[in-house]
Amino acid sequence: MTTLRTHTLALALSGLIGSLALTACELEVPDLNNPALDQLENNPTAASISAACTGLLIGNRVNLAPQNGYVGQLGILGREAYSFDSADPRYTSELLQGSLSRSSPFGGAFWGAPYANIRLANIILKGVDKVADFTGEEKSAIQGFAHTMQALAFLQIINAHDTNGAVIDTDRPLGAELAPIAEKPEVQAEIARLLDVGATELGAGGDEFPFPLEVGFSGFDAPPSFLTFNRAIRARVAAYTEDYAGVLTALTDSFIDDEGEIDFRAGVYHSYSTKSGDITNGLQNVNLFAHPSLLAEVQKNGTENDARYTAKLKTVPARGAAPTVSTLQFTMYAATTPVPIIRNEELILLKAEALFFTGMVGPAMTELNLVREGSGELTALLGEPSRETFIDYLLYERKYSLMFEGGHRWLDLRRFGREIPLDTADHSRNVRYPIPLAECDARPGEAKCILGST
Repeated sequence: MTTLRTHTLALALSGLIGSLALTACELEVPDLNNPALDQLENNPTAASISAACTGLLIGNRVNLAPQNGYVGQLGILGREAYSFDSADPRYTSELLQGSLSRSSPFGGAFWGAPYANIRLANIILKGVDKVADFTGEEKSAIQGFAHTMQALAFLQIINAHDTNGAVIDTDRPLGAELAPIAEKPEVQAEIARLLDVGATELGAGGDEFPFPLEVGFSGFDAPPSFLTFNRAIRARVAAYTEDYAGVLTALTDSFIDDEGEIDFRAGVYHSYSTKSGDITNGLQNVNLFAHPSLLAEVQKNGTENDARYTAKLKTVPARGAAPTVSTLQFTMYAATTPVPIIRNEELILLKAEALFFTGMVGPAMTELNLVREGSGELTALLGEPSRETFIDYLLYERKYSLMFEGGHRWLDLRRFGREIPLDTADHSRNVRYPIPLAECDARPGEAKCILGST
């Protein structure tokens, strides 16, 4: 467990105790009378375990869409976005101009909250077998759900921290010796393992979960359909590790649909609402602007811009100060707009990537053009490109298809070895998050704590 284990456990339980409700989807969970940790671990009930599963959904959503959350920060680092918030100059001074600070709520982010969810999932996994009211299928469904949610939490941590690593031995008792910070390949292997274990459990989980899921999981709210979501995330993880045969295998069992009339928006989302007790989508913010490169690099079909650009951006009066000035704002998000976790459009692009890097260039271009023509309304790309040219093609399609949805641009530039473009020579390329200060303070001499963000 991390040195933040006491704090993160409190965060996890804050999403569990009391009246749990994701009101956007009318999830009503009974008051658990603030159960102590040992009660939840040692004397769990069907109600408390089900509520804890709902807590995993809340915990996974918690730092996704605030202005300074995962989508926002990674979007700024990847030069998809600016935040012209005069109340906090760190959106520019830290994210663009300087190095990420391990002691700030910016550079120290994406550690405590996901570890809270991992810890809560550990509690669920220990407790579920103690509940006689659950059938064997229900227990398996809960286990598959919990392992999948753990994988999502680890994925957020390692996406942010990259080669700085992460702690994967998270189930040590409170007060035990700190577990080591594992290297990135170890973390990615653990994510793949959790997803594969979860897939097996979901396959034995019957036809219903014994708890409700939020509305953003509509169509994926039973073990068989949730399994296709698990496999979609597994395909993404395989691409991140360049296991392209694994991508194609996982996609076979995912919800990918690349035939007939394609719904590119189909997928799994986190939902938001204005109802009491819920939260709104913080990406609807007057200070958030799109990076001008989105206009400078947009491709056209004749005189018409890429349809993805047109659908997601609008021109507004200029904000900012040179060299960070923009006349573009996102139109993608309102207060109640859901944020994608993974969509069919990404799966088709993952398939194109995997086909190309397993030697099937023609089929790869077919898949790429499905998105380019169907979503972007651009003319098809022809021929059999070289490796570098295909990467150029792929990065363009991913840039406009997955714009400001989950840090994809920042992650893609890093995984394909492309430099982050700078607005001016004195700006920085922050390519990873540092290990947070509190973690490093508990680990004197830890080599990972010497490493920074550039």
